[in-house]
Amino acid sequence: MNTRALLGCGVVAGPVFVASFLLQGAVLAGYDPLRHPVSSLALGPYGWVQSATFIGCGLLVVAFAVALHGLWGRLLLGVWGLSLVGAGVFITDPVGGYPAGTPPLSDYTTSGLLHDLFAIPTLLALPIACLVLARRFGTAWTVYSLVTAAAFPALWILAGLGFQQDPSLVELAGLFQRAAIITAWAWITTLAVTLRKGGPRLARTSTLADLRPPRS
Repeated sequence: MNTRALLGCGVVAGPVFVASFLLQGAVLAGYDPLRHPVSSLALGPYGWVQSATFIGCGLLVVAFAVALHGLWGRLLLGVWGLSLVGAGVFITDPVGGYPAGTPPLSDYTTSGLLHDLFAIPTLLALPIACLVLARRFGTAWTVYSLVTAAAFPALWILAGLGFQQDPSLVELAGLFQRAAIITAWAWITTLAVTLRKGGPRLARTSTLADLRPPRS
């Protein structure tokens, strides 16, 4: 697969992932997108749809990462993609009373624990990738990357507190998580689109050297 096609994987991964969880959340009975995690869509008879979304979009990001041809960009976005694959392989435990009849918080199963462990690298990989690649395309991109690096983990932490049934956040935990997910995917998609427009020359220069200040 050539570089342009690999970059195209990064273009489509985010929209597919977001469209999938928005559509599922709108039609599944008993599921409240404002309250319940995206991962909970993998529970129940149609859970395979969300599992396939995790795995498929994760593999698309891994393919996109290959196109970067630079150690840090490739590594960090590769970790992000592989973490999604792991989250798809291992199903989460029920949270917030979904599916119907389950408690607000459930004891960890092995699958649920592994699912959450795979989520941890995403919290680190995406913000660091934003910082590493912040200087690629000028001032506007730098500001956007820095805002993303701060907003994504902040929103994710708020969501996590809500999923732990914090009274002040529980009713909007799903909304905070969706905001975090869309923030992350928007940055990845924008990066992929920009690189694809710039061609392979830009895609092959995402290296640690980008962190070095310019010579005076």
